[in-house]
Amino acid sequence: MASFVVLALFNLSLTLLILYSAAAWGPIDPTEGFISLPLNQSNFVIPRPYDVPEDQRYSYVNGVHKLWVYSSDKPHSLISHTNPRTEIRMQGYDYSSGVWQYEAYGYVPCGTSGVCIMQVFGASPPHATTLMLRVYNGTISYYRAPALADDIYDRWFRLNVIHDVDAAIVKVYIDGVLKFEAPCRGGTSHYFKCGVYAQNDDSHSMESRWKEIKVLKKCV
Repeated sequence: MASFVVLALFNLSLTLLILYSAAAWGPIDPTEGFISLPLNQSNFVIPRPYDVPEDQRYSYVNGVHKLWVYSSDKPHSLISHTNPRTEIRMQGYDYSSGVWQYEAYGYVPCGTSGVCIMQVFGASPPHATTLMLRVYNGTISYYRAPALADDIYDRWFRLNVIHDVDAAIVKVYIDGVLKFEAPCRGGTSHYFKCGVYAQNDDSHSMESRWKEIKVLKKCV
């Protein structure tokens, strides 16, 4: 009996030590081992409601991309039946293999809800995306659930999304902390998007801001 108690206390102490050490280490750098690829404004294509000029739904000032849309807006094309959106579509770095990463600092103002702010596009039917990160009432979620982080309104947060195509895994880091890992949804071609894309229970006005956007590829 005594040996059992000693063993239990040892295991508890070891667990507490591991948790303490993890907390002491703090956030990690998910970009370690990756190469940042060159980007300029030509890599940022802006799908937006088809009947408004770009500068009425997108701005780029002092290094900050600001994107907004309204629930009453039109789709991004005359033939589309999708919800309103204003997004940055990362052009020039579509991929079908390897390990790729999106990194940026995001900001979502209070009141924006029911919206996708980032996605990994491309999947096998009936899906269209490998990953969607949505905001509902200040919480970032993987699609509708599970919730990944609370209280993200009105502050800058660091977002890293790693897509390992060959291993069929996608990982989400927020402020350097691994928040979620999920299997992929197939597909033969992928690319990154960020901005605002209305989902269910969307607010009338939706906005997100992004700075220091990077596309990275794992060193081989």
